[in-house]
Amino acid sequence: MAGRTRFALPAGSLPVLPNGPKARNVALHSKHSNQAGSHGCRPTIAFAKFATVKKGTVFVLSAEEAGLSEGAKAHDPSDSLARALPAADFSGKFGSSAEIFAPEGTALDRLVVVGAGKLSTLDEYAWLKLGGHVAASLRKARDAVVVVDLPGTQTDGAEAAGVAAGILLRAYSFDKYKTRKSDDGKDEAKTPVKITIQTANPAAAKKAFAELEAVVDGVIVARDLVNEPANALGPVEFADRAKQLEALGVKVEILTEKEMKKLGMGSLLGVAQGSPRGARLAVLQWNGGEAKDKPLAFVGKGVTFDTGGNSMKPASGMEDMKGDMGGAAAVTGLLHALAARKAKANVVGILGLVENSVDGHAQRPGDIVTSMSGQTIEVLNTDAEGRLVLADALWYCNNRFEPRLMINLATLTGAIMVALGQHHAGLFSNNDELAGQLVLAGTATQEKLWRMPLGSEYDKLIDSKNADMKNIGGRYGGAIIAAQFLQRFVKETPWAHLDIAGTAMAAPASEINQSWGSGFGVRLLDRLVRDHYEG
Repeated sequence: MAGRTRFALPAGSLPVLPNGPKARNVALHSKHSNQAGSHGCRPTIAFAKFATVKKGTVFVLSAEEAGLSEGAKAHDPSDSLARALPAADFSGKFGSSAEIFAPEGTALDRLVVVGAGKLSTLDEYAWLKLGGHVAASLRKARDAVVVVDLPGTQTDGAEAAGVAAGILLRAYSFDKYKTRKSDDGKDEAKTPVKITIQTANPAAAKKAFAELEAVVDGVIVARDLVNEPANALGPVEFADRAKQLEALGVKVEILTEKEMKKLGMGSLLGVAQGSPRGARLAVLQWNGGEAKDKPLAFVGKGVTFDTGGNSMKPASGMEDMKGDMGGAAAVTGLLHALAARKAKANVVGILGLVENSVDGHAQRPGDIVTSMSGQTIEVLNTDAEGRLVLADALWYCNNRFEPRLMINLATLTGAIMVALGQHHAGLFSNNDELAGQLVLAGTATQEKLWRMPLGSEYDKLIDSKNADMKNIGGRYGGAIIAAQFLQRFVKETPWAHLDIAGTAMAAPASEINQSWGSGFGVRLLDRLVRDHYEG
């Protein structure tokens, strides 16, 4: 990825809790916590009807102005909350919380109230975030109940399922390489917390959650891939991970360097030639639609580590370049989600997998390569390598599958972060309808996009005196120039390029993500397919 800057995640804080025996019947107001509950493994989720709980930890919701539901009050027979919440200055503001330890008249360990904000603002994403706030407050609980009920509004299966999905997304942590020890030096037991979500319609919640959990699992697949160190995940290992999707009914083909050379993929292979780890092109097919339907195609940049090549990056922050395959990770996670929920659509995923390294065989600035399209490229900067990988991957995808549309995802430029920061990904497209659909999906999932321009005036900046094009332009508009480069390899197919450099890795923490690798793009594109392209 060209010119990416390293960013540090904002530090979070846990609420300060009282010490000693006087904690009973004390409610404490805690601000939004950025620390996830740490349980060593994935929580287990179940759904049940409303019932008073006798032990463990109970979470209830309170809305601004509307307050607590009768179901929530049933867990507080001594009416402790009515006395404690005003003292804690708790108003039900979204994401705020208050809790009582060992509430009087019960055998509960804790009774936690989570603010749901104004009822009018409780959309799909808000329920996910509420689940995230619950997960952040689990602490060492092993059994917890979440009462999804609010006065004055209907909370049914979708809302309860959203809370459950938010809990799983927030509880994720990448700790496979840690040797965990407790304070006394003993190995910590990895016991999953058991969470029961009480709702008016448990059957509807369970059904809704089955589809949502498939998407959550897809996000987790993407996060795991991005978080892996590059010594454990090179192109060959990534291809092996993609092969695991066959268990869900995805057809997977892996093209080797020999096969790509026969296809004329000189642009992609030029990036890989400095690494001893080889290159792979993974072709993933999910056929859930009608046989006659043209597929939707998603293409991911999979640079498993990017030194910058001979145009080497500075050492500071280079370790982040293990995440330069965030686009390929998102496509893999998306195919997992679609297959796991049996999406009624035909979908193709293409992963261009390489490592951009330096040795005596590495590509040099000034080299000219021939892409699969036959167009020649003067490589002026070997750190602008992602576009070289995508050029051949896009051309191959378009020629072989003649898709209905193509969307590529790539951690492509640091320039997109200069333009947009880290709360929006850059969207470039040759098709207004597709661009509009993507923006709507981004708004619904809060994986937000901002459309950027394309135009012939930018295209001229990559014309080369020595080849058909060069892989960089001038100093300005770097993200746009990269998109203009890619557009030369898509013909007239409706196409969108998502530059996710600022959102796929080291993005700001949120209520549903505390991971360095965010899994950005999986929920967004699943929503696009669900809303516009399923039969």
